[in-house]
Amino acid sequence: MSESHHPFPPLPELSDGERVARARAAYERLKTRHSCRSFTDTPVPREVIENAILAAGTAPNGANHQPWHFAVVSSTEKKRAIREAAEAEERRFYGEDGDRPKASEEWLDALTPIGTDAHKPFLEIAPWLIVCFAQRKGGIDEDGTTQNYYVNESVGIACGMMISTLHEAGLATLTHTPSPMGFLRQICGRPEWEKPLMIVVAGHPAADATVPEHALRKKPLTQIASWL
Repeated sequence: MSESHHPFPPLPELSDGERVARARAAYERLKTRHSCRSFTDTPVPREVIENAILAAGTAPNGANHQPWHFAVVSSTEKKRAIREAAEAEERRFYGEDGDRPKASEEWLDALTPIGTDAHKPFLEIAPWLIVCFAQRKGGIDEDGTTQNYYVNESVGIACGMMISTLHEAGLATLTHTPSPMGFLRQICGRPEWEKPLMIVVAGHPAADATVPEHALRKKPLTQIASWL
């Protein structure tokens, strides 16, 4: 075997029944994950967030360039700055600033069952905001010049793994994507070749947190999979 390669790490030796049981158990846990828009300010240990980000860092990615950076925000001042900038963009999106909405009527209609608007208090209340950046350049050494590959796909998978880890740790999460998001680069002090993709809000759900009925509707397996 080439010295540049290592043996594939051992996987647990399981029966088919055990594999099915594990897969079902993982599904049963993950299906309880829902987006939360009402948080408490109850502290969450930094180590929980660190391990969730480490889990994200194991995600498959283009050429192993690991084209992501996670800016973790907990300071009151930074969270307030993010909320103010995000709500300004959201008011334009929903047309709450007096101008015509940036969003189409069809898009706004699709959001109606969720009940969202430009008011985003969770950006200040939740203990942690994880701003996820996609690095268009940099390579594994983050030199700012090497081309990265499959960037959005790689970062999307990493964010999914991070959210799953946070859920496993018993935390509520929300993916928030104000548009445009360039202000996040400035607030977080990130370079111009990084593109903010989302904010992952993490913390404990408020006592009055709810899940819209619409969000409980999930497509069945027969609709989301085909077997060829």
